[in-house]
Amino acid sequence: MPELQPLRADHAPAVLAFEVANRAYFTATISDRGDAYFEEFTARHDALLAEQEAGVCAFYVLVDEDGSVLGRFNLIDITEEHSATLGYRVAQHATGRGVATAAVQELCRLAASRHGVHTIRAATSHENIASQKVLAKAGFTPVGPAHPSNIGGKQGTWYRRDV
Repeated sequence: MPELQPLRADHAPAVLAFEVANRAYFTATISDRGDAYFEEFTARHDALLAEQEAGVCAFYVLVDEDGSVLGRFNLIDITEEHSATLGYRVAQHATGRGVATAAVQELCRLAASRHGVHTIRAATSHENIASQKVLAKAGFTPVGPAHPSNIGGKQGTWYRRDV
């Protein structure tokens, strides 16, 4: 059974393998991270851990029984007003099995109980039907248009859930 775990330093090799293996799949619906992301991965991973330690973000990985990463689920920009923005990505081979919906629902519970978040926003492009379905199944409702700068240059919609 996959487990949602807070991001740790020892997750780095599995997270990098996940990102490399799914790069082409991700770029079909979201912006490519670019070569610099992969070249500077260790420093970026360390920076995420520092942000998490400071309490401004909460990063999670969905870890399969074999230790591989099936997905990343993040609460970014946790504010003093108790809100955060959700970002997530799931490995291509794990799609269609409900793992994204279950992990987003679990992260919503953790957002309230562990991180003091009351409102979560998420943006997705109009083309990313799978993400729209995940958000709807996880209790998010559309609240308005998302500027292309929020979704890698694509048109989209903001969603919101109170937790």
